[in-house]
Amino acid sequence: MAAVERSRSVLPIPEHKHVGVTTYDAKDPDTNFPPILPLRPPPGAPNVLVILLDDVGFGASSAFGGPSSNPVAERLAAGGLKFTRFHTTALCSPTRAALLSGRNHHSVGMGGITEIATSAPGYSSVRPDDCAPLAEVLKLNGYSTAQFGKCHEIPVWETSPMGPFYRWPTGSGFEYFYGFLGGETNQFYPAIYEGTTPVEQDRLPEAGYHFTEDMTDRAISWVHQQKALMPDKPFFVYFAPGATHAPHQVPPEWLDRYRGRFDAGWDALREETFARQKELGVIPADAELTARPEEVPAWQDMDDALKPVLARQMEIYAAFLEHTDFHIGRLVDALANLGVLDDTLVYYIIGDNGASAEGTPNGTFNELISLNGAARLETPALMSAHIDEFGTPTAYNHYAVSWAHCMCTPYQWTKQVASHFGGTRNPAIVHWPNGFTVRGETRTQFHHVIDVAPTILEAAGLPAPDFVHGTRQRPLEGLSMRYCFDDPAAAERRETQYFEMFCNRGIYHKGWTAVTRHSTPWMFDATLPAFDDDVWELYDTTNDWTQAHDLAAQMPDKLRDLQRLFLIEATKYNVLPLDDRRVERLNADMAGRPNLITGPSQILYKHMGRLSEGSVINLKNKSHTVTAEIEVGQQPANGVVVAQGGAFGGWVLYAKDGAPRYCYNLFGLARYTVAGDTQLTPGTHRLRMDFAYDGGGLGKGGAVLLILDGAKIGEGRVDATVPMAFSADETANLGIDHGSAVSDDYTAEANSFTGTVNWVRLDIGGDSQDHLITPEDRIRAAMVRQ
Repeated sequence: MAAVERSRSVLPIPEHKHVGVTTYDAKDPDTNFPPILPLRPPPGAPNVLVILLDDVGFGASSAFGGPSSNPVAERLAAGGLKFTRFHTTALCSPTRAALLSGRNHHSVGMGGITEIATSAPGYSSVRPDDCAPLAEVLKLNGYSTAQFGKCHEIPVWETSPMGPFYRWPTGSGFEYFYGFLGGETNQFYPAIYEGTTPVEQDRLPEAGYHFTEDMTDRAISWVHQQKALMPDKPFFVYFAPGATHAPHQVPPEWLDRYRGRFDAGWDALREETFARQKELGVIPADAELTARPEEVPAWQDMDDALKPVLARQMEIYAAFLEHTDFHIGRLVDALANLGVLDDTLVYYIIGDNGASAEGTPNGTFNELISLNGAARLETPALMSAHIDEFGTPTAYNHYAVSWAHCMCTPYQWTKQVASHFGGTRNPAIVHWPNGFTVRGETRTQFHHVIDVAPTILEAAGLPAPDFVHGTRQRPLEGLSMRYCFDDPAAAERRETQYFEMFCNRGIYHKGWTAVTRHSTPWMFDATLPAFDDDVWELYDTTNDWTQAHDLAAQMPDKLRDLQRLFLIEATKYNVLPLDDRRVERLNADMAGRPNLITGPSQILYKHMGRLSEGSVINLKNKSHTVTAEIEVGQQPANGVVVAQGGAFGGWVLYAKDGAPRYCYNLFGLARYTVAGDTQLTPGTHRLRMDFAYDGGGLGKGGAVLLILDGAKIGEGRVDATVPMAFSADETANLGIDHGSAVSDDYTAEANSFTGTVNWVRLDIGGDSQDHLITPEDRIRAAMVRQ
């Protein structure tokens, strides 16, 4: 056994060269070579399935007292363990990077989302080579590995079709990947990659498409194939749905599952959830429900006319979470039908952070409106008019801040607020019938997402490697949780853990927490205090489970000790320097990260497509020109020449019934179409759209000219434009509009250009208004990607 451990401390496992007699003739009796053995982990290594949901707070799932019925989570918990003091980082990319490395998020450069990376080591979004991913370690030890769903850990400048792909899933230890890149995706029109190749969904939502179902189908197929071809080889599957991150979208048959359930509002629901949590034993009987912060609106203070919309938001969210749990059940059932579930270590982590309070106090029909700083356009009357569309392909909805706070019951605050348990405490279920004997029990040991990787390695009988691909590895910073699987009374081994996100920070040490909230997720315009002026709070969570009673004034010495400990841990793990800059972190040059696209012009060539917004020159808030060289055949020209964005914001140059057109989509609220009066004849043409920006601020309108072969063929107006971001996942494409359709002149299913698009040139004028974008608005726009 010792020899095996030593041999696996260097990865790839060094090849053993043949030493012995080398004969001349293979028929010689002395010819003897050892057989080639397939690479396998130690005997008894289990299959591993890690499920990570998105933006689900502690009080959302029925398995932990929440209102959304999650029978699969309940079933796994009944056959396994519930961990009620399990923690994340309070934000998506950092939690995922920590989970997949077994190290703190700043240690692997993921102190924030990739879009606000800086050159500081803790915030670069660049995974160090001395922190090999768990998937790579397992693969090099003989596991089959696959990832499905969300991947938001790639440096933003490496996400174009040209990569590089070293930090994509297939460069990070996963042999197969099917999912999307970025913070969120449209569940009905996702931007999917298979490996590093963009692929399109096989049907439209009208035919029943939803990404969660699609990725589950792919995961089941992959597991079937893996067990059919390599039944003796264990697998590691990382299953990370985009749910329940906004947009909250479900198939039609799920829309009314919770109709009328939330009419009493979030304050009443919070009380109901709190009572159920005590009944289930996921919080102690003497736990207290924390007070609602004054920044979080009360239900009674909301406009009565808006309350039906608010209730509808929560109905859709609860259905979205249940829908996700249902499809997880399909995957779990597939494992059971294969006879491998009992030998599969399942982690079902219900949320990568607390519930998302990024939906504004009123919620939103299209979150891109508020994230572009244009919430004034989304009036209660507008949302009421669209109430029946929430959750459908025509909506990009998010719920109100107070629903997020409610979904984090019984704790304070929400996602992004790493100082308090509402941001960091997430339910975790562990199921492994062959790995431990107890069933249906609760564990209260304090643990963190960095503890998952060491647990998996211990379960597999594998050491953390000393070298991977020639690089000496940094020690894992997580601790295995296996010690308490069969022992509820085991002394907890994680005694200390720091937290930091957007300078909201805290420290846990032996039951005590010292915390300070530096910023509030939805209050982008608030003036931030100096770090030394932040107000710290102190809680004894041994006796105050929910952080309800601040002891800072009574115990200043204890507070100072913990503040000092935070600084020690922050120094150790690359948290410093604290960084609450806004405009600087969104400006690549000022932040010190590469900028993929620079200069006043860009040429896109034939067949280029699936270009993220960051891969295309920014045409917003300025005059610009789009010029295309196209070839038209004998049939009338129809279809898309070039498009950027989708149904909730974007622009497109296209042809309809033989004539050129331009359409500008303003958040899906208005579409401004300019039609040319000249037919496109067979042959090669230069088609140009000139946009003369009105100026005078951000998001203003402009005059549009359509020009064909040097002659004006159409003109019109766009009254207002999108100032900062069209979407998180819609792309730019030549010759087709992938994803949802920018214009309603064509469908998402059939919009390919009937001729050929040779190239498209984008040019920007010198009248940019981007300097008027405030730091607050830039941060707000960045939040669409996390």
